[in-house]
Amino acid sequence: MNLSHWIERWADFQPDKTAIRFEGRDISYKVFDDRIRRVAGMLHHDLDVEHGDRIAFLGLNSPDMLALMFACARIGALLVPLNWRLAPPEHLYILQNADVKVLFCEDEFTEGTRSIEDDLADCRVLAMNDAFENLVAAAPDDTVDRAVGPDDPLLIVYTSGTTGRPKGAILTQNAMTFNAINSVAMHDMTSSDIIFTNLPMFHVGGLNIQTTPALHAGATVIMHRRFDADATVQVINTEKPTLMILVPALMAAIEQHPAWVDLDFSSLRAINTGSTTIPMSLVDAYLGRGVPIIQVYGSTETAPIVIHQRIPDAWTTKGSTGRAALHCDARIEDASGKILGADERGEIVVRGPNIMSGYWNDPEATEEVLKDGWFHTGDIGHIDDQGLFYVDDRVKDVIISGSENIYPAELEMVLDRCDEIAESAVVGRADDKWGEVPVAVVVLGKGSKLTREGVLSLFNGELARFKHPRDVIFSDVLPRNVMGKVLKFELRDMVSQRNSV
Repeated sequence: MNLSHWIERWADFQPDKTAIRFEGRDISYKVFDDRIRRVAGMLHHDLDVEHGDRIAFLGLNSPDMLALMFACARIGALLVPLNWRLAPPEHLYILQNADVKVLFCEDEFTEGTRSIEDDLADCRVLAMNDAFENLVAAAPDDTVDRAVGPDDPLLIVYTSGTTGRPKGAILTQNAMTFNAINSVAMHDMTSSDIIFTNLPMFHVGGLNIQTTPALHAGATVIMHRRFDADATVQVINTEKPTLMILVPALMAAIEQHPAWVDLDFSSLRAINTGSTTIPMSLVDAYLGRGVPIIQVYGSTETAPIVIHQRIPDAWTTKGSTGRAALHCDARIEDASGKILGADERGEIVVRGPNIMSGYWNDPEATEEVLKDGWFHTGDIGHIDDQGLFYVDDRVKDVIISGSENIYPAELEMVLDRCDEIAESAVVGRADDKWGEVPVAVVVLGKGSKLTREGVLSLFNGELARFKHPRDVIFSDVLPRNVMGKVLKFELRDMVSQRNSV
């Protein structure tokens, strides 16, 4: 049995039910099942893709990206989704690292692909145009490898590459299945749900927090090619989704939209968020409109769902990221591997069948993070006396000043409470006396005249003096990746080039 079995079975149970609504057309489960079958036939018979081969997709969100994934599941191949925001040399590194056999490329990205084609001698590039459609239409619909099983790898998802070269996390068909089960439990998801997907599906957040679980549950997915605030407002008002995801940056974009005051949230059972630190002011804004905001914690390597809140807990566990998912274990460890208790900060480590099997062609990096079945996340967190998890910071972002650990998230929470600050981040800067000191990078709100001294005064009486920023740098914008995470390595480079005051 392979992952495309989900679609086959729902095509049997509810052939006319809409699986995906995309660009004005509804694709039923029966039509989607047929598409997957023919794409699998095209891959195997026309492009000689065999069990274990890798194919890649470069494009915006589309049903065909999902069809390629489920088709790979039928024949035991692997899909490598490419981040379309990367530069061609970055794509080249991934394609060569994964030894991709066929690259499927949407028209708007073909120009960038041409610049690297000479270095892709062993990779065929196929445009998603009429020629692709003709191949699919003529392909057989019965191609399947009966030897494919749950432990076969299905996805190689490359990490965002915020530091160093990206690594390819391998997710098996079993990992995808258990991640879907975790999601169904998190959302109380059923076939009656209408899921709105506008996050990029080259990332596990857009692909696996709600989209693939929705197809596992037999629900309907409203799919947009990319996020657009106006289009998002229209969908919420007119198409009545029941579940959707908004990372904090997109939550802020909707809150600042002119339609916010009159936006009809009545259909939404919850909005899921995560990926980075979530300002409580944003959470409160949505809770104030009666919309449950539930946090999820995970990473590319965890498919991603390992810790989460549930809808009934949105108000009562605000600020927490929740508890371990249904098919996961999680705990806090110190550097020696000792399990820590309530309110003790340490590394978050997790295990479960949804965890990656390893990094592609990188056994050393795999051994660094997978130890005795536990994935070491590199994130600092703690649990409270009720067993709720809190994410405090990345291990590499912790500032060690003198002999004290300073967690930037603590300082960022203080800055977030200031109405004159639009966004902010705190990073460490080398210091001759203390080793490192915290520096605040601040984006002021429109019309704000807040000064350096005014920013520094926000910490008086709020945090211990040694935690206070030693400097403030004003910026027009914070650098972020596609999922809204602040690229702190870029901020560290910025502040290191400024003289301390």
